[in-house]
Amino acid sequence: MTLIRTAIEAFKSSSLISWRSTGKQQQTINGCIEKTGRTLHSGNQSTVRIWPELAGTGRYFDFRSVLIPASIDFAEESPLCTTLRKDGYSVRTVEHLLSALEGTGVDNCRIEIVNYDCDDTSVEVPIFDGSAREWVEAIDQVGLTVAMDCNGRSCDRVAPYLMEPVHVSKGDSVIAAFPSNETNISYGINFSQVSDLRLKWFSSAFCTGSFYSKQIAPSRTFCVYEEVEKMRNAGLIKGGSAENAVVFSTGKGLLNPPLRSPEEPCRHKILDFIGDVSLFARNGSQGLPVANIIAYKGGHALHAEFVRRLSDTS
Repeated sequence: MTLIRTAIEAFKSSSLISWRSTGKQQQTINGCIEKTGRTLHSGNQSTVRIWPELAGTGRYFDFRSVLIPASIDFAEESPLCTTLRKDGYSVRTVEHLLSALEGTGVDNCRIEIVNYDCDDTSVEVPIFDGSAREWVEAIDQVGLTVAMDCNGRSCDRVAPYLMEPVHVSKGDSVIAAFPSNETNISYGINFSQVSDLRLKWFSSAFCTGSFYSKQIAPSRTFCVYEEVEKMRNAGLIKGGSAENAVVFSTGKGLLNPPLRSPEEPCRHKILDFIGDVSLFARNGSQGLPVANIIAYKGGHALHAEFVRRLSDTS
């Protein structure tokens, strides 16, 4: 990682991002999606309805008629998830849903959430099996269509191309990105206390939406069994179980086999990263940068810092 940082420091630029046409038109869903499920942290039920939206609108949440754009401008740091907040209302655990929307090319949509929590100012997106697979299947079922603006015209879909190297870091966690003509993501994890999670990597090139749907979306979130009680005492993962997470033990290894792929934990980190970096999208654009991205021991907070670094210079 020292070599990466040294290489980055050799390049300085006042503009990191160039917004370029993808040669495609912005899309939305072809009908309403409705799904109800248990949430990970509160353990309650919530219903999500995803509606088609006009081109140029982008993606946004509608909770109690408060419209919260899926933008880094409204992201706040929260433990073990990504939260969006506006005017005192918040939506938690948005990363898997946003990852599915970004990964399948849903550029514009309204995401309505019906709250079943006793707290009427906060809601959480259902966790389902801990992956983005159910969201992708629901999107595939209704299909996509070209989004039109209020004048009945389609809009060009643009993507952010990285022009100069950039990195963010905290301790030994780092995200580095380099200019490229295509999007490549390499993600490494290292949980030294769990032999099955020591220094694992997965690398991927994003050529089509089908790659995301087949290779990334089915990957489930994971946890270390010995840390579960501490997280629950902190008011987290009340809805967590072996049905919505891959569970590893420091002494016994994988407790609920099989894995869906040998690199499932690393693939899930890429899933989370795509959901978090989708907050860079604006006005129906692509959020995921076209770049060669290398992440090591990252998490939601570092992902958000990476997006803010891009936003500050674009």
